[in-house]
Amino acid sequence: MIRYLAILLTVPAHMAVSQSALSGAEFDDYTQGKTLFYGFEGQVYGVERYMPNRRVIWSFLDGDCKEGIWYERNNQICFLYEDRLDPQCWVFTRSGNGLAAQFEGDPAQTELYEAEDIDEEMVCYGPDVGV
Repeated sequence: MIRYLAILLTVPAHMAVSQSALSGAEFDDYTQGKTLFYGFEGQVYGVERYMPNRRVIWSFLDGDCKEGIWYERNNQICFLYEDRLDPQCWVFTRSGNGLAAQFEGDPAQTELYEAEDIDEEMVCYGPDVGV
C-alpha cells in the first residue's frame, strides 16, 4: 500500500486539463485486460479490473467488489454497477502519466488519476453469509 501511495503523491491532480476525451474504442484499447489503481487528492481511491465485452469489477480497496459494465455516451464513459441503477459517467483523458477521469456534472470537480497498472488480480471477498 505504501508503494502505491508514493506513486499517487507524485501525480498532479490536474494533469489532463487540456487533453481531449477518449472515445469508447480508445478507452477499451487502453484498459482491456488491465487492473488499474486510481488516486484522488494524493490518496488511494479504488481499483478497477477491465475485462472483455466492456465488463468491469470495482472496489474501494475494502474487498467489497462490484461487477458492472461500461458504455460510451456523449464523450463520456459511463459505468453501471450491480448495486446502483444510476450510471456513473466520467470524461477520461490520457497524459504521459496514464488516465485521468473527471466526474460528469460534478461541482466539486472530482478528478481521479491512474496510479499504476499492477497486472494482477484484485482482492474480492465473497458475499456476506449468516451463521
